[in-house]
Amino acid sequence: MLDPSLMLAIDVFSCEDGHAQERSLLPQVLATVESDDVWIADRNFCTLKFLSGIVANQGYFIIREHKCLPWHNADEFRPIGSVEGEEVFEQSIIINDDAGYLCGVRRIKVVLESATRDGDSEIFILTNLPLKVATALVIAQIYRQRWTIETLFQILTDIFNCEIKTLGYPKAAFFAFCVALVSYNILSVVLAALRSIYGINKVSQEV
Repeated sequence: MLDPSLMLAIDVFSCEDGHAQERSLLPQVLATVESDDVWIADRNFCTLKFLSGIVANQGYFIIREHKCLPWHNADEFRPIGSVEGEEVFEQSIIINDDAGYLCGVRRIKVVLESATRDGDSEIFILTNLPLKVATALVIAQIYRQRWTIETLFQILTDIFNCEIKTLGYPKAAFFAFCVALVSYNILSVVLAALRSIYGINKVSQEV
């Protein structure tokens, strides 16, 4: 879990089964959801139980839609504007679960200038944030910043060698990975301190 405002890794969920699907860990993740949290995630985390679990804990989500998620009663898309040259549209949909935690959800379509590596020319983002809190344009911008977590993984791999191939024991691998996460957090704090003194551009060029 990455806090994008602080650029700090604030939690990690480990599993000794190397073949386990990451969705199997979602119940552990839901246990950490707090009131007014806003969870940003890719479409692999777009499951009915995860979305409703966030809402049940009085949290919010900005999650890319998975094509298997059931919904109904959509109204027409409304053109909202553009973000960095990409057109943004919004509609309302209904999603239901057995406990009744979900009802109206905002569905935001972003028409991409360039297709994704999977060939998608448009993406759909689901959110339960009220319009008065965040417009569709803001939601689209926030989701675009989700890729900052990929930067974290690149730093963990390239700089801190978080996956040591000779570690054949799961607990040893977990320990090494978490040491790398702590090291990343230390680096992130140091960089934030430097940016507060010297400015973002100068620090990014010299580090």
